[in-house]
Amino acid sequence: MKQDVDTGKIREWRSIVTLVVFVLTNINVLFPFHIPVYIPKNLYNGFLHALSSLRVISARDEPKDNSKSFVKLRVPMNMVTAPLIADLFLLAIGAIGRREIHDGTIGTDNIDPLDIMVFFITLAYIAISIDASGLIRYLAFRVLKWGGKAGPRLFCYLYTFFFILGSFIGNDPIILSGTAFLAYMTRVSRNIVHPRAWIYTQFAVANIASAILVSSNPTNLVLAGAFNIKFIAYTANMVVPVVITGIVLLPFLVYIIFEDEDLIPTSIQIHDLPDDVKGKKPVNPNIPFARGHIDDDGADLANNEEGKLLSLEEIMNPFLDKGGAVFGAVIMAATLIAVLVLNAASTKTGKHPIFYITLPGAFVMFCWDIASGWYHRKETRNIARNGRKDVETTRAERAFQEDEFRRASLTPGALQKSAVVDSSTSSSDQANLRQSQDGVLQTEETLEEKDNATRVTSRGVDSTYQSEKQKGPSEIWNSTPHPTQNKDHPNEVVLSTVREGVLASPTDLEMSNIPSTLQATVEESNPKLTTLVSIAQDVFRWLQETFPTATAVLVHLPFALIPFAFCMFILVQALVTKGWVPVFAYGWDHWVKNTGSVGAIGGMGFISVVLGNFAGTNIGTTILLSRVIQAWEEIHRQPNASSISDRTFWATVYAMALGVNYGAFSTSFSASLAGLLWRDILFRKHIRVRSLDFARVNLPIIAIAMIVGCTVLVAEVYIIRTNKPYDA
Repeated sequence: MKQDVDTGKIREWRSIVTLVVFVLTNINVLFPFHIPVYIPKNLYNGFLHALSSLRVISARDEPKDNSKSFVKLRVPMNMVTAPLIADLFLLAIGAIGRREIHDGTIGTDNIDPLDIMVFFITLAYIAISIDASGLIRYLAFRVLKWGGKAGPRLFCYLYTFFFILGSFIGNDPIILSGTAFLAYMTRVSRNIVHPRAWIYTQFAVANIASAILVSSNPTNLVLAGAFNIKFIAYTANMVVPVVITGIVLLPFLVYIIFEDEDLIPTSIQIHDLPDDVKGKKPVNPNIPFARGHIDDDGADLANNEEGKLLSLEEIMNPFLDKGGAVFGAVIMAATLIAVLVLNAASTKTGKHPIFYITLPGAFVMFCWDIASGWYHRKETRNIARNGRKDVETTRAERAFQEDEFRRASLTPGALQKSAVVDSSTSSSDQANLRQSQDGVLQTEETLEEKDNATRVTSRGVDSTYQSEKQKGPSEIWNSTPHPTQNKDHPNEVVLSTVREGVLASPTDLEMSNIPSTLQATVEESNPKLTTLVSIAQDVFRWLQETFPTATAVLVHLPFALIPFAFCMFILVQALVTKGWVPVFAYGWDHWVKNTGSVGAIGGMGFISVVLGNFAGTNIGTTILLSRVIQAWEEIHRQPNASSISDRTFWATVYAMALGVNYGAFSTSFSASLAGLLWRDILFRKHIRVRSLDFARVNLPIIAIAMIVGCTVLVAEVYIIRTNKPYDA
């Protein structure tokens, strides 16, 4: 199907609105926000009461504050909702119709969104399943042992490891497992003051490596499909610029960008794991409450001794499901080989959807995960049950401890003041007053404790954190006492630091001796009324305990990519039919005529990186630029038009491939879904990366990577390409 290259349509008001909506949508993706929506309180409460009556949600208490007539709800405007709302708006005003929706979902001009999405999601299941087996973290542990304590050498080994692995399985599994591994590793080292060098390098190298194979990134799938590029031909053209980029970038990182003893020490001092912990059997982290602490991400153990001990255990005694890892690796290798063979043979046999290979592979992997989970269900359920009991006990003990501390903190003067009440006040009113005072004190202490627990302090300036890092885990392990019971006061439990995963419930503490308030805390996890929500929660918990790997993989699959990508395909298709893409194509043609093949590489590399940050992530950029290049082709197919040289055309295409992959580590998190995932994982590991710091650290990295990659690409196209007319 030929594109319409008529630019006269841009004068229509619907075309102008389409461009404005496209720009605003991409700005919204870059800067998500919430829209406040005010609903009458009676309507809101009536709706909730209806849900409660239908046993969908639990019964709710009526709010005591009746002064407000409206309830404020916050509607998110993000990468999922913004493109969808934009498409609905354009559909409502008649700017798009059936044609744009069909071409943006089913496909046109060799871009098949449905095929691409199914392929990517199914291959991602296999890759994330390999990660869930513990293979990536285990291999990283072996590299850590192999690299030893020499800082630059270990840095180079991990760099090479992430590059090689990312080339085959893509950037998402590397981000999922590698980011957590580095967060733990830098936390348990004595002299790595800040993890900046390690986490930024891992993020950059994962995205650089993902440019080699078509299957490693959905942007590569869009590009290869748009220009009918064989997968093996794509890799043959990309492998040299990408590998040389990786080789040249490494010394810049070690000796220039991160040349600081606090970032990459000459000798890394990592705590030793206690002997009794070395002999422990690693626990599958996919099992809920496997380690017994309250928060799944260890928020209550951010930078204390117990947190460092558990972090050290995570990297030095990693879990590995050998059967799942081997089976997943075999399935991944067989799937990739079959995809390459099918793609290479498509000229003779006709074009076939590539998900014909990945969908059966993902289904086989899913069946393995289900069967393995069912076979080990007794063990995993027992681990989850014991972990949950530890969590409930720990919560109760902490609540009881807070209550004791609150009572002990009341001075005799404060107690006397509380006791001296106006004699006209009744005894019940006095009790209510004392209860109110206690509640205020407890609220203030609770707020203060939560604030202290959630405060994340930079390791470069927190001297307390640095002093804790000097303490060995053996000392931590042996000096952390168990909770004991006061013999004079049976109800008083004396607690010190709670050790996650190793704290046993006091054997001589009977539930009858625990105050009723503490017992209520323990029983909070048992809903009194069965509702649809509680049933869904119970089903999900049962799935986590019975099929931990399969459930973890499904939770981590990038399902948000599906509505986002489809909506972006439709938006770009709207720009095509409204004449804007031909306008961009004419502008690009003018640039290339004046700069040649070298200008095509430099210009497209720059545009793809910049638009990756401001045009709906690198996926939206790839969709838009692919349509622009297709329109550029069509312009030169017009009567009396000059032809594009083979060298210039492929220089443009592969420069875009470099830009959309490398551009993921540039100035904004939303340049790629991997960037958003990377930021969220670090936040859960108590490492906050600010947007300004992200841009400041990445700018020299992306500059070096793009200069090297584009320079090598210039040499490549002048060696293997000619000035003969391009023939599609």
